[in-house]
This record gives sequence, structure tokens and C-alpha cells, in this order.
Amino acid sequence: MDGRSEEAWHGGHSFQSDDEERRVLFAALDSFRQYRRAAHYNVTHRRRQNFYALPTSQWQLLTAPPFNLLSSFDRVDDAIDANADIASEILNSSLEAFGLQDESLDPAMNWKGAAKPSDMDKARSTIRQLYRDWSAEGAAERSMSFEPVLLNLVNLFPVEDKGTTKVLVPGSGLGRLVFEVCKLGYDVEGNEISYHQLMTSNWILNKIQADQQFDLYPFALTFSNHTSRENQFKCVKIPNIHPGTELDLSSSGMPTHAYERISMTAADFVVLYGDEKNHNKFDAVVTVFFLDTAPNVLRYIEVIHNCLKNGGYWINLGPLLWHFEETRGPPVERGNPSQNPAEEEALTTTRPATERQRKLGIDEPGSVELTNEEVLLLVERMGFNVQSHRLQEQTGYIQDPESMLRNLYTVSHWVARKI
Repeated sequence: MDGRSEEAWHGGHSFQSDDEERRVLFAALDSFRQYRRAAHYNVTHRRRQNFYALPTSQWQLLTAPPFNLLSSFDRVDDAIDANADIASEILNSSLEAFGLQDESLDPAMNWKGAAKPSDMDKARSTIRQLYRDWSAEGAAERSMSFEPVLLNLVNLFPVEDKGTTKVLVPGSGLGRLVFEVCKLGYDVEGNEISYHQLMTSNWILNKIQADQQFDLYPFALTFSNHTSRENQFKCVKIPNIHPGTELDLSSSGMPTHAYERISMTAADFVVLYGDEKNHNKFDAVVTVFFLDTAPNVLRYIEVIHNCLKNGGYWINLGPLLWHFEETRGPPVERGNPSQNPAEEEALTTTRPATERQRKLGIDEPGSVELTNEEVLLLVERMGFNVQSHRLQEQTGYIQDPESMLRNLYTVSHWVARKI
């Protein structure tokens, strides 16, 4: 898929002319640059300091077999370096995609030093999410989340030339669901607002040269709830398949090649798909672990109704972990349970509403949290007929299957038709 990144990232503001867009982009770039240094400092350097602060007899006991704690710290450092190699790959491919240099004489294009602690957390959780989306070991989670909606698509649109069916995937994350929909033969457009996710999906879809090219240590940087050190240092290979090769194979006998049927937009979902240009455009909208990212779920429903064709289908699967429940600040990282949603940036979205804000999508003022029952009633009231619904048990999200603590979601899976 090389060469598609520039044309695929459309729909958003230009960072060249938008100061805020440039700040967010540069912070994401810098967070991947700082990944290695920050992880070594926060994960192992501080831990070694605390370890040597123990009474001498105690730390000496733990350095000897069978504990070998210092050797474990060294193994964590090795895991950090492996993950940081991935971060560096993402950074380099993103600099190329955005036409930026490692060093710039123009102060306005100097992206280094822009990342805040919250940006660093997002880089760390994004790299960890590669376990769920692009490793063989993440297949069980993907199966629980993706297979039901893919089956819905095939049953609802069994046409021979699936390329005539246009599918939108909001909140497309690292691109695996978009990839799977395209592989089935449909014309699919992913949408994502997070630069961390966009950069990583661009790298894995467009730049990876082979399957199992990189080592990823998804659980090595945390020390809680491990049954053993070997579990903590579990290594997985990413990607489990080579996207380009798989899309080539799936295109055999198709009227259009997969590369002509897959695209990505980098923009706020509400702003981009609520406009007239996208009115009645898609045959299906597929939302997986997306609906609860809305501060105001009514706006999401309105926008989905706007961009669906009459008689089109909305397929949803996900929990209701309302990301803005604690504060009207930026969304929590679902794969990062340590994320504090009340960080200082939250203050930027609590100022009085203006006309410009009412057009800012996720930055619009106001928020509301509803039950699953209420959401379904609302969907019915706002121009849809819910044709099927069930609660699906025990779906994890970036869960270590051997952890002593596992968070499992009960997800709401439904299909609604625009009327």
C-alpha cells in the first residue's frame, strides 16, 4: 500500500495554517521520539532507585537466585528498546508523510519538545494496542469484537460486487477493522481523530515490509498482577500478517483492487460527516468500541443518520464506558487504565460556548451519559429502526489473558436501519 498515505489522510485541517492542529500533531510526533528515554526513566530508573532504598539485606536477597530482580530490570530495559524501535519507525514514517524534517530552521516547524505527559501516555498505550490489533495473540479479542459486525455486513450486503457498497468505520484506531472490511471486498473509509492512532495505522498499513517484522512487549512495562516474570516478558510478533500482501491476495478476481477501495480521513467525525458533502453517502456505518467516546451521543446519532443513505444500516458493538463522565476534558485512553482524565488540558474545553465551538465537534460544550436501554430508545427516536439487539458477554480490550486482573466488558451489539 506504499504511496497511499498522503492521499488517504484527508478531511482535516492543515497543520501548516492551523496553530492548534500543528500543536497537536507536533506533540504526537514528539511523544514517539521521547518514548525510549521516558520509558527508561519512568519504568526502570526510578524502580532501581526505590529498590536500592530497601534495607541492604532485603535488596541483596532479591538480587540473588531465584529472584534476580536486577536481571529482571535489565530485561525490562531490553523490552523498552524493542518497543522504542517501533516508536522510532512510526515517527520516521510520519515525518515523511507530513513532509517534516528531523531538524528545521523554521521555528514554527520545530516539533521537538512539544509533548506533554498526557501525549507520552498516549504513545505508550498506542504501541501497546498493537498487541490487540496486529498480533496473532490478539486474535481472540479481535474475534469477539470484529467477527459479529463483519458477519452482519456480509449478511446485509451479499452482493457479488461488494466494491459498490460504501462502508464508514468511525474511530478506526490502528486500522485493523478497516483492513478486514476492505479484505471482504467492500469500499471502506476509516475515520480517526487521534494523530497517535493515525500515524501508527499509516505505518503498519503502508510501510511494514513483512509479517512478524517487529518484536513487541505489550506487558513488560507494568509490574502488577503478573503470575510470573515470563508472563511479564511475553514477546509477540507484529504484524501477524503483511497487510499489503493480504490485500493483493484478496483482490484476485475483484473488479477493483483493494487499494482503490480503502481510505482514511484524519478529522473530527462530527464535523466532517455532519456536513452536506457526506449526506446520504454510505450504505453502512460500523461502530466498534466507538459510541462511548461521544461527549454528546445525540450528535453522533445525528451525524450517522446524516451520512447514511436512506435504508442504510448502522452496525454497532461496544460498551458504554463514557469517556467524558468524570470531566469535560479529553477522552481517556481505553487501553491505558492509568490515564487520568482530569489532566490540565481538560480546562481548555470548559470555557463558555461560542458559535465557533458549536461547530467543533468533540469540543462542543455539554455532555450526557445514558444507559444502554436509553441509547436504543434514542436511536429509535432519531430516525432508525433497531432490527436486532443482544448483549454480548466477556469482551476484553488489550487484556493479558494470564493477568491476575482482567477487565471484561459486556458489549451491546445491534443493527439499526435508517428510515
